[in-house]
Amino acid sequence: MKLKVDFNKIVGKIKPMHQAGQPPFMGGSWCYDFSFMDYLPKANIHYSRLHDVQGPYGSNRFVDIPNLFRNFDADETDENNYDFTFTDVMIKEMVDRGLEPVFRLGVTIENQAHIKAYHINPPKDYAKWARICELVIRHYNYGWANGFYYNIKYWEIWNEPDNNVPSLNQMWTGTPEQFYGLYDVTAKHLKKCFGDEIKVGGYGVSGLYGIYYHPDKYGVDEPPREKDGCYDGFIHRVEFFLGFLEYITKNNSPIDFLSWHSYACTEETVKLDKYIHKKLTEYGFGNLERHLNEWNNSFGFDLIGKSVSSAAAAAMMCAMQNSHTDMLHYYDTKISGSYCGFFAPYTFKPVCTYYTFVAFGELYALNNQADCVINDCQKGTYALASTNGDKKAILLTNHSEDDQKVTIDADGDFDVYLIDQDNFLTKLDINAKDFVIGKNQVVFIKNY
Repeated sequence: MKLKVDFNKIVGKIKPMHQAGQPPFMGGSWCYDFSFMDYLPKANIHYSRLHDVQGPYGSNRFVDIPNLFRNFDADETDENNYDFTFTDVMIKEMVDRGLEPVFRLGVTIENQAHIKAYHINPPKDYAKWARICELVIRHYNYGWANGFYYNIKYWEIWNEPDNNVPSLNQMWTGTPEQFYGLYDVTAKHLKKCFGDEIKVGGYGVSGLYGIYYHPDKYGVDEPPREKDGCYDGFIHRVEFFLGFLEYITKNNSPIDFLSWHSYACTEETVKLDKYIHKKLTEYGFGNLERHLNEWNNSFGFDLIGKSVSSAAAAAMMCAMQNSHTDMLHYYDTKISGSYCGFFAPYTFKPVCTYYTFVAFGELYALNNQADCVINDCQKGTYALASTNGDKKAILLTNHSEDDQKVTIDADGDFDVYLIDQDNFLTKLDINAKDFVIGKNQVVFIKNY
């Protein structure tokens, strides 16, 4: 592999590809331990998306609209009908650490919705639901109901209403058209109330993997995938997305950002980004801000803390830096769970994937993306370079099953730091311009 870096040629700004979801904290017998949040600013992480906070049903305490406003039939203008208690405590802990919430207005996934759905049904009164969301915003940004002045910017309407066909959907029991209506009413009301003081968007688009079943129909240059058990749900997601774009265009529904999800590999996620960009452009939203605010390309209890997971995370962040997407939120940074890749089970100590985010956070702090070209490399190899004019750094990942010899052409003297399941930014005593990177290893190369 030959890597040529020109730190004098700036090609853009490093985007916040290393942001997080579900801020880490634990609940004990007498109190919550929020100290785990300290790890996020140490990795230069500034945003944390609030969805699935504290597990099923938001632990019946956090963030979800049914937790904040428990009786939908009550008077929404009466502050006594709101319960902000636990969410207030959590957000204060975040803000005190310099973490800005991305506040999801909606509900937590109900994984047993086929037995009974509690909170994922369309609201009885869309306008009232929108007014409740308004007052949640007023509480956190404008001091209403003994509230705060946090100036939270991003407010996301719902999450994955397209999760599956309606009979199997764990996030929305209604029709696509019912969700489009809820989005329209809510977005218009919130923008009327707050204008450009906040950004309103959504809807947490589920992975659009259905485009691969009918590539000719959806305008994708891919071989068609055979139908399988996921076919109906995946096709539903694509049709839901196209219907949403059609609806908001026809109804002039406000949208400041589109949020979307992928649990696919890096290469497929890049393709999804291109498809989303193509469709947004066709509907006149080519410049719309977009967030991949749920992604994880190496999840499962057996992969937490493994080299393959840190290498995969580095690959995704480096690749998406050059995509149409503006921000990434990793799913997730909770303390435990099969998707929670920052902390080791049982010990709760940070693992190699976390340190990959630390390294990317250093690139982000340097601000400027430098020209970086890889030649003669194998699939799964990605690199990204950054500089502030004085400090210089390169993040390189070998997300493959083979070692690779690396030759680097870049001006300056550099040190090499290794990230894998046994090394957490360990400084190596090697030639920084000519070395071997092992399979599923990440190296961080810098001159400071």
